[in-house]
Formats: sequence, structure tokens, C-alpha cells
Amino acid sequence: MAPMIDAHVTASRHLDHCVLPTADLETARQRLTALGFTVAPEGRHPFGTRNACVYFTDGTFLEPLSVGSKERVEQAVNRGNPFVLRDQSYRFRRGEEGFSALVLSTRDASADHADFRRAGISAGRILRFSRGVRDLEGKMDKASFKLAFAADPRAPDAFFFTCERVRTPSVDRTALQHHANGATAICQVVMTEINPGDFSRFMEILTGNKPELSASAGMEIAAGDHMISVLDPERLLAEFALKAGHARGLQLRAIVFSVPDIVRTRNMLESNGVMFRVLKDRLVVEPHAGQGAAFAFEEARNS
Repeated sequence: MAPMIDAHVTASRHLDHCVLPTADLETARQRLTALGFTVAPEGRHPFGTRNACVYFTDGTFLEPLSVGSKERVEQAVNRGNPFVLRDQSYRFRRGEEGFSALVLSTRDASADHADFRRAGISAGRILRFSRGVRDLEGKMDKASFKLAFAADPRAPDAFFFTCERVRTPSVDRTALQHHANGATAICQVVMTEINPGDFSRFMEILTGNKPELSASAGMEIAAGDHMISVLDPERLLAEFALKAGHARGLQLRAIVFSVPDIVRTRNMLESNGVMFRVLKDRLVVEPHAGQGAAFAFEEARNS
């Protein structure tokens, strides 16, 4: 049953980060390094999960996520923590490697939570937590967050939340934002669904922007300077050489990165022995252990 959506739509939300479950954080670190990314030191959540993030100059980032303490995760599940509940559900249904969550930035997660509840798409209570953050020089500080969760019951294999950065750590991330592959930003996130338009109202409430629908382009939703695309299986295959299968519901499948020099990126991938396809002026790398989504690189249009 589709969520009940009222006419209220909140202010536009921007892309914040992508959550990539992995069985082993060190495997993810090695794979992402081979792809030319600079990977941050390990971060630990108070509820038992761990990450090793990849940060970009536009403020977006990747969050490879592993289970660090099964005991703490189970305790958090029993307390109804929405983040670990959804992560655990994804791993049960889809396996230890994948692309589970799309996260949008917000200045007010409490207001988002109220919006989601009013719209019938809330996926649990507000989550507040803090964790340590370390830069490449070893300097440590604390970051604090507040999260508001949304989900559509017709799409059990993807979850969404907004992230309010309550306390920004006083560490220098400049070195972490420089990547050998040249990537400066996530410019597009790609989902698939047989009939993208079935999720237009859900995506409108989630992002605060009205989706654009077309027979040829599927569905596109602006999220700040970034684009969220929902492609049908035929177009997903044509653009990213990915098979979607016949399952209904939104599935997160690919992340597109902006680079200033696609030739430089191609040379780096080749020198590291990373296999890729050239599709429509993009370099497309299929999912791999430690890399739960397809990664695509395209040259920035304003370069």
C-alpha cells in the first residue's frame, strides 16, 4: 500500500551521503584505495557499527559500513534503533555487500521527522548520537548527529534518512578530500524500479522537490546540486550495464562521481588493474567486494 501523502512539502533537501554495507571494512578500504579514493581513518558508532568514509569537496561522502560489535548491534536493535534495524534488515535480505541507504542533509531533523510522520512515511524515531572523528594527522574530535528516517513499505531494500550535523568536528579534512582519481563530488545517485512514477510522491516528500517524469528518462529529482535518478531496468542496462531483475520497489544501484579529467581517471584505474566499461562518456566500474554499488566517473561539464 502506498504511503498517505498530504499536500505539505518541506524545503528542498540536498544530498549528504550514501551508505554502503560491507562484510569487512579493511576489504572496503583496499578496494576504494584501488579505485583512487582517499579513505578516512575508521570511525565507530556507539551502537556497534563502524565506517571508513570517503569525503568530497562539495560536502558529500561515501559511508562504507560494517558490523564492529554484534553484541552492541543486537542491543541497539532491541532498543529500536532505526539505523541498525534497517542495516540488519538489508543484510538479511540482500547480503553483506551493497548500497542500502540514501541520506539527505538537513538543518532540522526534528521538523523532517514531523513531516515524515504527517506524510505516513516515517521509519522510526529520531536518532541522536555522537562519535569520534580522526583526521589523517591523528587529530581527534567529536561529531554529533540527529537523524530522521523515511521509508516506503513497497521498497524494503532501500531506506532513507536526513542528517542534521549538530556538532561539526574541529579537524582538517582537506587531505581526505583529495583523491588520486580526481573525484570532487557525487553528482548523481541511481536507483531502479520497473515503474519509477509509482514512487514520485514518496520522493517528492523525501527531497522537497517535485520529480520530473518522462518515458525516456525515467524519473529525476534534484537534491541540491546533485541528481537522484530512478531508471527502469532497460535504461539501467543501457546506461550502466547493470541488470535489474524483476523485483518491484526502489533499489539503490549506482553512484556517479564528477572528475575534472576523465583521461587521468582512466589511466589511474588501468594502472591499478581495475576493470571498467566505457559507456556514454562514463567509466563504469561494476560492484565488487568492498564496493557495494556500481561506480561511474564522468567529466565535470564546467571543467
